Amino acid sequence: MFQNVDYEQKSYEFRSSVPFNHVVIDNFFDDVFARTLSRKFPNYEDDSWKGVYNNPIEIKKANQSWSHFSMEFYKVFHQLLSDAFVDKMKTLVGIDNLYVDHGLHGGGLHSHPSGGKLNIHLDYSIHPKLELQRKLNLIVYLNENWKSEWGGDIEFWSHNHENNKPKQCEKKIAPLFNRAVIFDTAQNSWHGLPEPLKCPVGEMRKSLAVYYLTDVDENTRNRFRAKFVPYKDQENDPKIIDLIEKRSDNQTASSVYVTGV
Repeated sequence: MFQNVDYEQKSYEFRSSVPFNHVVIDNFFDDVFARTLSRKFPNYEDDSWKGVYNNPIEIKKANQSWSHFSMEFYKVFHQLLSDAFVDKMKTLVGIDNLYVDHGLHGGGLHSHPSGGKLNIHLDYSIHPKLELQRKLNLIVYLNENWKSEWGGDIEFWSHNHENNKPKQCEKKIAPLFNRAVIFDTAQNSWHGLPEPLKCPVGEMRKSLAVYYLTDVDENTRNRFRAKFVPYKDQENDPKIIDLIEKRSDNQTASSVYVTGV
């Protein structure tokens, strides 16, 4: 299922990357298996999508329900949450206290259609059920024929310590087929897909995501929902500001939204 990767070697790249710790691994899955996942990925109009988001800061669909996964996706999530694979992630990050979320809270399958987007944001920091800190995102892209002119790059932004907001885009990573992006979400890790996709109607940007957790430390901010920011012409729009404030309201932490990119 997985290609052989030297995660000890990758850990040096992970820890030295900017604007926050991350690594890109191409040919993540065995090629035949990756193509099977791509072809088994539900289309955008499929009934299996349980999370539907269509607003000015996010346009996408998501599914984290095991009962709605095909056999192939059920197997791949089982493997990504296995002790053997978690040991690889521990080596990559350099910590032993790394845990899985079998409920795939916020993870699972994500699909962005033509015009799809996801404003720059910080992910939730505290899992609302397990009360552990979100530490690591693993995202794998599954489009076999994605074209660069369609956009869809995940953007990594630096942090402005003066106003606690994103400063500038430091890196863009194309959603190439069978490419995995792994990054630390506990480091002011501003990221997103802010530019609307330019793919033809009927095409979609396909990805799967798994998040790994760790113990809460004294520096962890209690953020139960993603913290979004306005993008470009949204900066002074009071309706967008109000939407973002309601979207990040910790008082409603029981209904955390999906933020995978």
